[in-house]
Amino acid sequence: MSRPADPRRALVIGAGLSGSAVAFSLAQRGWSVTVLDQANGLGAGASGLPAGLAAPHVSPDDNVLSRITTRAGVEATLQRAQTLLQNGTDWDLTGVLEHNVGAKRRLPQDLQGSDASALATPAQIAAAGLPPGTPALWHAHAGWIRPRQLVAAQLQTPGIQVLWGQHVHSLERHGTEWTVRDAQGQPLGQARWVVVASAFDSLDLLQPLPGFAVPLNPLRGQISFGHMTDLSADERRLLPPFPVNGHGSFISGVPTPAGTPGWFIGSTFERECEQAPVRPEDHEANRLRLATLLPDLGEAMNTQFDPARVQGWAGVRCTLPNRLPAVGPIDRERLPGLCLSAGMGARGISLSVLCGELLAAELNHDPLPLPPELSRHLRAERYANPVTSSHQRDGAP
Repeated sequence: MSRPADPRRALVIGAGLSGSAVAFSLAQRGWSVTVLDQANGLGAGASGLPAGLAAPHVSPDDNVLSRITTRAGVEATLQRAQTLLQNGTDWDLTGVLEHNVGAKRRLPQDLQGSDASALATPAQIAAAGLPPGTPALWHAHAGWIRPRQLVAAQLQTPGIQVLWGQHVHSLERHGTEWTVRDAQGQPLGQARWVVVASAFDSLDLLQPLPGFAVPLNPLRGQISFGHMTDLSADERRLLPPFPVNGHGSFISGVPTPAGTPGWFIGSTFERECEQAPVRPEDHEANRLRLATLLPDLGEAMNTQFDPARVQGWAGVRCTLPNRLPAVGPIDRERLPGLCLSAGMGARGISLSVLCGELLAAELNHDPLPLPPELSRHLRAERYANPVTSSHQRDGAP
């Protein structure tokens, strides 16, 4: 006689930002979670990005992406960082200046004059090395994070077991449980609930299943970086005291993968590319990006992009047509117990923690961390048949 499926046990496929956030949020609610990843250790995919920003996205009409990222996503990430990470080495609440290149960004009426985001002051613009009158915004509640450190901290939560080197090839459901198998058909794990959080690799795994229709797309990005010790005194004097974004982003004084302080610029955006080699032409694209974002610094740092000095990192992110993630049950009628957390594009740092909380709260019958009018925009089930997407929490534990 087989044992009944444990309703509070889950398999999570993918140990990056999305998977570790889901695992953390479930484990915090008392679930037993096994995380499977095909890599041999941390940071093999897009979550290996050496450094990135948790910063708001603003729009004059305060659209859904802005409200989700600004109001909830960045706040959730920064709270998680404050709880789990070492300030100054893993993350820092520095504030971020947004160079409003082309004057395309404007604050919505109800955010003007707020403490979180405002027009940059003349002093802040000058500190960034930009000319007086440059259109810019100041995001006080924002900063840099090293994603790999966040992933590692989340996976160390009691209740989480991580199994590396696990190549999940297929999923099949028998009774109330899902079984994940490798390419030889050997079982790698069983659970009532499976969460697929392996970025664009999720597509190959889920596409053969009946009814799966989430249009996941690859988005390759490359950053360029170097060591602070290689900068001249004149270059150092031009460094802004905080990160600057708006046409890519520039961060300095943050540890490189080798552990020494470095500078970072990027990233590039290449759609429909499933491979992530580091390319010389993308270093050149990032050099031009820096020249647009911070012209004086970009001119001074031209030689830092010489092939013998510049270093790079590239990864493939996963995106969806409307730039909003797909989170939660995929299709409760045809694929009960199968969930997704993917499609965050270049905003994995700002959205993964919130998405993990959203998914875990739904499975655990907790209040959702977003109002219904916002959370519905993130549901993976929005791509399912309209009849099935109307089901509310059927089969939840």
